[in-house]
Order: sequence, then C-alpha cells, then structure tokens
Amino acid sequence: MQPLVIDIGGSNIKILAKGQPERIKIPSGSDFSPETMIPLIKEAASGWTYDRITIGFPGVVKNNQIHSEPVNLGKGWESYDFAKEFNCPVKIINDAAMQALGSYEGKKLLFLGFGTGLGTAMVIGKTIFPIEGGHLPYKKSTFEGYVGKEYLTSGGSKRWEKHVLKTIETFADAFQPDDIVLGGGNSKLISEVPEGCRLGTNQNAFIGGFRLWEDDYIF
Repeated sequence: MQPLVIDIGGSNIKILAKGQPERIKIPSGSDFSPETMIPLIKEAASGWTYDRITIGFPGVVKNNQIHSEPVNLGKGWESYDFAKEFNCPVKIINDAAMQALGSYEGKKLLFLGFGTGLGTAMVIGKTIFPIEGGHLPYKKSTFEGYVGKEYLTSGGSKRWEKHVLKTIETFADAFQPDDIVLGGGNSKLISEVPEGCRLGTNQNAFIGGFRLWEDDYIF
C-alpha cells in the first residue's frame, strides 16, 4: 500500500506520501475550496507514487462522508467526490481524530489540538471517537473561541494559555482519559505541560493517516 495523507487545516494543507522524507505545505485560508485544493495537491505530489488517500478534515465526518462545511475554510466540501477526482480509494476522517490515531500508544487517549481552532478526539482500542468539543459553550463563546488562533493573536499568549489549561482540565474531568496528547501548531506555546499530558507532533497526523489503512478501525 502506498497511501498519500492530506491534512487539511485552516491555515495550511499538509501532504505526505508513505516513504517520502518531507511533507509539503500548501497555504489555505477562509475562501479555500476543494476545487482550489485538488490541482494544487496533484501538482505538489506529482513526483510521488500513491494508490490510496487519507484525508484529515476539520469538521464532522460520518461513514467516510463530510457532513458539515468547515468553519475556517471555503464552501463545497460536503458534496465533493474526492475518490472520483483522485481516481483511487479515499478514506476521510476528522483531522483531530487522524492525529489522535497517530498519537495512540494503547491507553484510553484524549487528544486536544490547539491550532487555528480546537480539535478534539479520543481513541480506545480500535475505535476512534471524533468529538466536536471546540464548539461546546465556554464562558461567553465556545472553547474554540478562547483557545483558537484568533484569540491567541488578540488576547495574547498569557490569557490564551490560561484558557488552554482550563480547557485541558475540563475535558480531562469529563472523559477521564489515561493519556492526554496536546497537539496542533500552537501547543508548543504552552509554557508548562500539565501532569498527565504530553506534547504531540504534527507528524502524528501522517502516522494516523497511514495507520488507517493498516487495520479495521471504527471511526
């Protein structure tokens, strides 16, 4: 098997094919659509060999279908036929769930991804649980409203980190995990990693995308 993993984010699309040494990053943004993305990926990956694709998508995914338009990207994702465009098998999974799978080490795992927004997921055995936790109510907005990139920019890192620590505490109390992984591009800004947590790496998203083809996971 030669999977190509596409990790879709609100700021960048990152791609990596199995066996390749370096990922390729493609800028995205609030108007970014699948029609924009497909030719850019085909061009960027033109020198790679791949026969199947995993897509990590920042939104609700059920039964290999996108069920909501993303908050931080353009429109047209719900009805798009990726398998037809790429002419190969495609598995679509929530992006936080994909990174959670790549971070999994055999315990009851809670993943919290602090990036453009807040990605949340759990993994227990062969079952992957995407959670739209970032959109749950928190203070005057949602968790994502206080720990996303926009608040980090406007509120500053100290205020942002205070809400990050409260978010970790709240989700840990709710789900009682054995292992908590803090991922996403902004997790590196956390000055002191709380007890029971460990920092992940964006590379784990690609590991999760590859793993999805290696076993029968429920997601």
